[in-house]
Amino acid sequence: MSNPTPPVPARLRLRDLARLSSVGIRTRKLRAGLSALGIAIGVAAIVAVLGLSASSQAGLLAEINELGTNLLTVTNGQTLFGQTAELPIDSPGMIGRIGPVTDVQYVGALSSASVYKSPFVPSVDTNALSVDAASLGLPGAVGTTVAQGAYLNAANQNEPVAVLGAAAAQRLGIDYIYSGQRIWLGGMWFYVVGILNAAVLTPEIDSAVLVGFPAAETYLGFDGHPSEIYLRCETSQVNAVYSVLANAANPEAPNEVDVAQPSEALTAEADAKAALNTLFLGLGAVSLLVGAVGVANIMIISVLERRSEIGLRRALGATKGHIRLQFMSEAVLLSLLGGAVGVAVGALATAIYASTQPGWLVVVPPLAWAGGFGAALLIGAVAGLMPALRAARMSPTEALWSI
Repeated sequence: MSNPTPPVPARLRLRDLARLSSVGIRTRKLRAGLSALGIAIGVAAIVAVLGLSASSQAGLLAEINELGTNLLTVTNGQTLFGQTAELPIDSPGMIGRIGPVTDVQYVGALSSASVYKSPFVPSVDTNALSVDAASLGLPGAVGTTVAQGAYLNAANQNEPVAVLGAAAAQRLGIDYIYSGQRIWLGGMWFYVVGILNAAVLTPEIDSAVLVGFPAAETYLGFDGHPSEIYLRCETSQVNAVYSVLANAANPEAPNEVDVAQPSEALTAEADAKAALNTLFLGLGAVSLLVGAVGVANIMIISVLERRSEIGLRRALGATKGHIRLQFMSEAVLLSLLGGAVGVAVGALATAIYASTQPGWLVVVPPLAWAGGFGAALLIGAVAGLMPALRAARMSPTEALWSI
């Protein structure tokens, strides 16, 4: 007499698993929605933070690339005794003789001159504005343009006329140029002939009031020494020009010269701002943790409420693995629903905010949305593990007592 063939455990097909894992969510919609809300908020916060950071940085880098990365600046540094050094008057000419250099423009700081809208403004209300003598081709070299009026030219550089940087015009309360408009500069009236657009690469120009070199020497007692030199060179030769600028600007004391590349400074600033996002990512992680606790809580309650279902399924042949897989997949599905909503909300928030900021690009990096889904999947698996194990350990008779 042959031995009976042992029964083959039933297999849980993927379609059946999907239907079983959605039972708790479909029958308890409000509770499931509230549990998924915590995960959705956390994922949305993470996606939005990463997306806004990437959008801001992409916009800045695009603007820098548009303005050019071949701008270098030369400024007067300090002497060995800690005093402010002085660039030679012929520094711009010496720099212009460097082969790859294509344009050289410069300004000279007039530290003793202050500027006000009228002579009746208290002398302490300087609005943190600077007064600089400027060369005639400065806007093109620093990557800005004239917003209103005109810039200094050969005809008016000898006269008491001034051009305002974007921030200087705003602080002086000058919104537009009209004939005869004046400002009180260095104890006398100067006529305003133009306003510049914002200079992204050289923000110091924004808060400056610019006058011609001859006018500065005639009316303001300027000695003619440049304080900052802006130069453009061939992009492929930036590093080579950078290495010789100090010696070219001041051969007798190159250690008293500071050389910088504004585009690198702005890129570093963008990286520094991105580092602050760690705080907001931490807040998003806390929200995810709260969401995980909510999912674990609803799954434990679900196991207690559905003991009769567990007992009936076990009595009909479901294995411990089937029960464990059912409740684990239900927790994962609940978390993934919250993650999907969070990713959508975070991406939408990024798109809306980035589109309102001038110069920003709408960027949602793969790390943001993939990380959001990955975090939701991990939370669902961890949060559903203990309830799933608890449900699988129930014996059919114990579970059926609740019927």
